[in-house]
Amino acid sequence: MKVEQRFGPGHRVLVTGGAGFVPSHLVDALIARGCTVVAVDNFVTGSKDNVAQLLDTPTFTLVEADVSDGLPDHPALAERFDAILHMASPASPTDFEKLPVEILRVGSVATLHLLDRAVADGARFLLASTSEAYGDPKEHPQRETYWGNVNPIGIRSVYDEAKRFSEAATMAYRRSRGLDTAIVRIFNTYGPRMRPDDGRAIPTFISQALRNEPITVHGTGDQTRSICYVADLVRGILLLLDSTESGPVNCGTEDEMSMRELAETIVSLCESRSEVTYVTRSADDPEMRRPDLTLARELLGYEPTVTPEVGLRRTIDHFRQQLG
Repeated sequence: MKVEQRFGPGHRVLVTGGAGFVPSHLVDALIARGCTVVAVDNFVTGSKDNVAQLLDTPTFTLVEADVSDGLPDHPALAERFDAILHMASPASPTDFEKLPVEILRVGSVATLHLLDRAVADGARFLLASTSEAYGDPKEHPQRETYWGNVNPIGIRSVYDEAKRFSEAATMAYRRSRGLDTAIVRIFNTYGPRMRPDDGRAIPTFISQALRNEPITVHGTGDQTRSICYVADLVRGILLLLDSTESGPVNCGTEDEMSMRELAETIVSLCESRSEVTYVTRSADDPEMRRPDLTLARELLGYEPTVTPEVGLRRTIDHFRQQLG
């Protein structure tokens, strides 16, 4: 399956959360295609540093705003958009406790605001959803047809259920308003521009290893994740954007490893003196994660190419520069 590029020169694209980790890489890729991109971010977890290289680019505009309050009155937002990518949301475990209401709002009222704008503009609307929609899965690997196993009132529920609501809203607008929509379910992604204090495993382990501090693995370390380098994810999202597919479509890799194995790999790649230690596991922490990529391959021709060793080395190099 080959997907032809649909968005490029002459097209206007709105990216919410555009100064965040993954969205900023998407913005780079869209600008490189020749798109005019407007990024909206309130910088709760995003950073202007992530898009600093674009601030003097004529085809890029950064607007500071909270999309949960609707899009503000700004000249760059007044013109029609050809595509809207709703990428905004705090997404790391430390955010679930610190920003629960903000996460719920951006996954509900912000989604509805942006869906309405997409209808008005006749834009393609792409929702960044998550593997967390599957909860602590009883199916492995996880297919898009799996409905999930989510605790609706647990500490992680603010993120899980916000994304599940966003998916339901997106499909409702597709069915009832004829909106051109797509849903991507993103699996564990890593790479440059992650926050060192993000709370997710890879930035935590790398930061600890570079400082020769104990590596804090939750629980026994037997729980697994399939890690995806950000460049592979961005390519998959753009394939879905360019297609006419609605999804949901999983995007990630099948490079599944235990948290213990991940910690030991990072210690080795950092040439660190750190030792792996174990701390109490957080509530509702999923036991395993690996996407079934059959749909992504068949519908989009997607295939991840960056191995964990290559991706982790690139990420370690970035963190080494950031941490001095």
